[in-house]
Amino acid sequence: MKRLAGFLRPYRKECVLGPLFKLLEALFELIVPLIIAKMVDEAIPVGQSGGVWRCAGILALLATIGLAASVTAQFFAARAAIGFSTALRHAVFSHIHTLSWKDLDALGSATLVTRLTGDISQIQSGVNLGLRLLLRSPFVVFGAMIMAFLIDARLALIFVGVILVLFLIVFGLIFATMPMQRRVRSDLDSITSVTRENLSGVRVIRAFRREASESDRFDRLNDLLTRSQLKVGRLTAALNPLTWIVLNLAVLLLLRSAGVRVDTGTLSQGQVIALYNYLSQILVELVKLADLIVTLTKSAACARRVSDVLAVSPTQRDGQKVLTEADLSSLRFEDVSIRYHSQGDEALEHLSFTALPGQTIGIIGGTGSGKSTLVQLIPRFYDRTGGSILLGSTPVEAFTLSSLRSVIGFVPQRATLFEGTIRSNLLWGNPSATDADLWQALETAQAAEIVRCLPEELDAPVQQGGKNFSGGQRQRLTIARALVRRPAILVLDDSASALDYATDAALRRALRAMDPAPMTFIVSQRTSSVRFADQILVLEDGVCVGQGTHEELLASCPVYQEIHATASGEEVRNHA
Repeated sequence: MKRLAGFLRPYRKECVLGPLFKLLEALFELIVPLIIAKMVDEAIPVGQSGGVWRCAGILALLATIGLAASVTAQFFAARAAIGFSTALRHAVFSHIHTLSWKDLDALGSATLVTRLTGDISQIQSGVNLGLRLLLRSPFVVFGAMIMAFLIDARLALIFVGVILVLFLIVFGLIFATMPMQRRVRSDLDSITSVTRENLSGVRVIRAFRREASESDRFDRLNDLLTRSQLKVGRLTAALNPLTWIVLNLAVLLLLRSAGVRVDTGTLSQGQVIALYNYLSQILVELVKLADLIVTLTKSAACARRVSDVLAVSPTQRDGQKVLTEADLSSLRFEDVSIRYHSQGDEALEHLSFTALPGQTIGIIGGTGSGKSTLVQLIPRFYDRTGGSILLGSTPVEAFTLSSLRSVIGFVPQRATLFEGTIRSNLLWGNPSATDADLWQALETAQAAEIVRCLPEELDAPVQQGGKNFSGGQRQRLTIARALVRRPAILVLDDSASALDYATDAALRRALRAMDPAPMTFIVSQRTSSVRFADQILVLEDGVCVGQGTHEELLASCPVYQEIHATASGEEVRNHA
């Protein structure tokens, strides 16, 4: 919570002026019953129309000034709340980008989306209402009680009792609902996660005809959320009826006691009206305070969740050395191991190899063998837990992440394009690239023909996720995006899986013809993609079971022989 308070410091002035103007409005509101009492007791009985008009004018003036003060307070409160939430959202988003993939895996993308959107919006509402009402409501409550004591101390004791009872009701309900609010936010995370998963995997769901089961799954989680919200709602819904019951009982007691004193002449009718108005003000403000505390309770739960994200320290430390061309003389894995979770099995075990500039390293193996894990260690998406990875003679952990990743062109398994144009997507690789650079990258990636067939060519629109392109087209465009930066190290993480054999072969020939040729890592499940590699690593269950050229592995590695036989049979069937 203290961590979030720092985001309000730039708005100290607004945080002071907003409540002050609200207190000014409240002060004028407390004066109104006295003016009405004076009009009822002094002007109306003697028929002084001038006195009535003077009181009416004072009331109109107080209303005008109070309205101006209220609007001004709202302006300052809104400015502080919006500025606070903007800065907080920016800070959380920036902090997320400093976290490693391991940290993001632990947090989960669904909960991060909820915290960046719904939670921060709830905190913004809490700040806005807090600046406007947190001081105003108690000020009016205790101010009205003091004014009641000034009018009649004995009857004012009713006010004390009412305030105590209402405070017990309000805060009792608040403390009862606080843990429930946290449960509601947790259930909302689950709903968000399932919704996100269903939207991203809608084609798979329909292909397997799982719509009904996924709907049932969503309904179960939605029912949990509904029950949690209903439980909270029933308690908070009891607030208004209980407060109104207390108020009406207090009004009856006030009128009964005041009526006797009016008959005896110790209390005037105007004073009774003033006391009734002060009692009504107390109720209204306590109801507002109750609603405010409900909002603040939700905001506090959301603030803790957002603060938890900001409290996560990146487990991956940035290096200090800037990578130079001399450091690219070789890339060596020396007895490298990695496990994703401290208590889990190792995803890679005791892996060693050396890659030189211009070489192509093929990485092949079955599903779950650790192929993607291997190449993700190169740009430090994950950090090894054993052994060492060296560029030249320097561990990769010694380099700054920005300089390390600036020389790596990484094409992930899932081809992802961003909404915009082909040009804007390619410029991710190198913002200063010329059109000639873009076309050269497209030619190498076998994607130039795709772009030339579009009327707008490089300025052709790209929908979110590249949904207006086929899987193979998306893969070639993402490869071109990586090639635009002319990387010293190129990683193709099974990024040609949607390409036909002829296009795949043309792509590999074009990569070998690049000048200078990058150190290329090709992850694949078919031997035709890696057969011409200078070195092939065969992985099985995280262990390197074969290492050498295509011919060497065909002669010595049973796992590679099996993969090759399977791929060859599939290739024959495809050509047939």
